Amino acid sequence: GVAVIIAISLGFSSTVLTAKTLDGRNELDSYHGRLAIGILILQDVVAVVLLVLAGGGAPTVWAFGLLALPLLRPILLKLLYLAGRDELLILYGLLLALGVGWLFGIVGLDAKLGALAAGMLLAGDARSDELYDKLWGVKELFLVGFFLQVGLAGLPDVQGWLLIGLLLLLLPLKGVLFFFLMLLFKLRARTAFLSTLSLTAYSEFALIVAAGAAAANLIEAQFVTVLALLVAISYALNAPLSRLADSLWQRLEPSLLRFERAGRHPDHAPLSLGAADYLILGMGPAGAAAYDYLITQGKRPLGLDADPARIKQQLQAGRRIVLGDAKDAELWAKLDLAHVEGILLTLSDVKAKIIAANNLRQEKYDGFVAALLRYPEHAESLQQAGVTVSFLPLTQAGVELAQASLGQATAPSPKLPES
Repeated sequence: GVAVIIAISLGFSSTVLTAKTLDGRNELDSYHGRLAIGILILQDVVAVVLLVLAGGGAPTVWAFGLLALPLLRPILLKLLYLAGRDELLILYGLLLALGVGWLFGIVGLDAKLGALAAGMLLAGDARSDELYDKLWGVKELFLVGFFLQVGLAGLPDVQGWLLIGLLLLLLPLKGVLFFFLMLLFKLRARTAFLSTLSLTAYSEFALIVAAGAAAANLIEAQFVTVLALLVAISYALNAPLSRLADSLWQRLEPSLLRFERAGRHPDHAPLSLGAADYLILGMGPAGAAAYDYLITQGKRPLGLDADPARIKQQLQAGRRIVLGDAKDAELWAKLDLAHVEGILLTLSDVKAKIIAANNLRQEKYDGFVAALLRYPEHAESLQQAGVTVSFLPLTQAGVELAQASLGQATAPSPKLPES
């Protein structure tokens, strides 16, 4: 029983590592990012069942009382807002997880399952996103502490190292299975590859299950050390590969595209820009403002974004926008940009801007390319990639603020420094 549970948990991917790498590359909201997170959510549902099975024993009759917990949601949300936005918010989140976990424990259920239920009680509220961000650093600290605790137990024996080596050899097979499973659902090879790369690591959940089994004397404590080293090594292998995802795809694209299924893909790239004469890459607040201004000037802009939720929001606002990843070289190879007068890079990630600009110039686009900058030191890199002119939003905001203070709010904004 325990062996089967641990085997299933080894098939899971790391929620912590996947979310961290996608967030670091600003791809959590992209199509492949959402796909990876969706798979992790499904795995977490199975993980809940495994936690119950691995907990041992039977819950008491009082466990049915936990079904009334959703009735406490309004009170818990009220307390969430009263906690403010600083240290009290973190403390509230920790106490809520511990408290609900304690309730689950006294009725015979796993306390970790209770902590999960505590999060579900707050899910969907705007302030819960802030709590998530606050607890992210705490979660990383606890994970480091867990590895430290396991490391203090010592190194495994020869058989343990052999098992680690064998399971690491199976890790590429896990990635291959993910890749072809996604292709089976008619996803593009690029989407399948990027999602697979972020998912190809062993999960910390295997450690949670193994630690619980060891505490119940169902397995030897030495096996927990083996799994901890296995997960840590898989993290160390996956992290640099995920950072090089775009470069790896460019190298492997000719080989992997042949496995892509024919027909229309749910994540298909646009084949035409229609009558658009301006293209805006990244339809956040800055991109939407640029779109609206171009409309007032009689232009026909088109937005492009990798976030399906943002696309839905912009369509509801009446803006023309299509799904597409600015870093996708295949996208630019298929599009006819001859009639496009200018392209605005309003993406939040500077690496994405550089890759997009390089792709545009490689496709012989010689039109105007402008980009927003967060830091002045990025200007040279963008210029080398082919950006015509770059702007510092904070600089422009400061100029307009000074104009407003002098009663010149309607005066034309001065041209910002070129890159």
